[in-house]
Amino acid sequence: MVQQNHKHRRIIDYIQVVFGATLVGLSYNIFLLPAKIAAGGISGVSTLLYEIFQWNPALVQAIINIPLFIIGLLLLGKDFGVKTLIGTLFVPFIIWLTQDIHVNLHEPMLGAIYGGILIGVGLGIVYRGGGSTGGTAAISQVLKKYTGLSSGFSQLIVDGLVVAAAAFVLNLELALFALISIYVTSKVIDFVQLQTSPTKLVMIITDKEEEVQRIIREEIDRGLTKVKSLGGYTNRERTMILCVVEQSEAIYLKKVLQEQEPSSFVIFLNASEILGRGFSKDKYYDAN
Repeated sequence: MVQQNHKHRRIIDYIQVVFGATLVGLSYNIFLLPAKIAAGGISGVSTLLYEIFQWNPALVQAIINIPLFIIGLLLLGKDFGVKTLIGTLFVPFIIWLTQDIHVNLHEPMLGAIYGGILIGVGLGIVYRGGGSTGGTAAISQVLKKYTGLSSGFSQLIVDGLVVAAAAFVLNLELALFALISIYVTSKVIDFVQLQTSPTKLVMIITDKEEEVQRIIREEIDRGLTKVKSLGGYTNRERTMILCVVEQSEAIYLKKVLQEQEPSSFVIFLNASEILGRGFSKDKYYDAN
């Protein structure tokens, strides 16, 4: 049973890598290339070479990515495996396959924003599948390994060089649009990877533990976790109640607490992702 689940998980991972890489390739042909946005990475390099020499972007990306994959495999080991190879080859394949798609889009701002969104979604899905699209990710990881720099700063240096080149080859305005696209992509990747949801973590510090517990269970039908806490000013023991609720439930719970337990100290926090048994399937969250 465990082996079957593991096989099923691997199949899903491969599907995510292929689907995500497809979105990355489509975003390049639909948004970035027509708008002349060199938003870092090997795709940015291929955009510059296309503008200068009219070289086929799919061929350029394949030629550059394959040696980078080999370098990454030799220097970084098993982290660069089959999934990375699939992502590395599938992106230029999709770009080649869809190169005849002609979209009348030449507005740089639209290309930067929507191209950044679609690439972010694609890369986020690829990363969720445990893969990579290769390219400058390999360079940045090698740079990180041998310089001690963080992954984010290493990637920023590599992409920054591509954008700086765009400022000379194209113009400064398009380079600035490329920076917008890179920023949008990074935010969307985080959003997709975290599976951001509209759930809230409610923290209630109260003296009336039983009453608050009754409100949560009877009014919104949720589970809860109780933690004994000590007031920093009064040095008095109180109860902190933790509860995860949906957005609509949070609004209703706030109203009920204000009406029935106005003395309780309540904090509502965004819960980006809820893991573990209980919350989404049988509606209860209880860490105890």
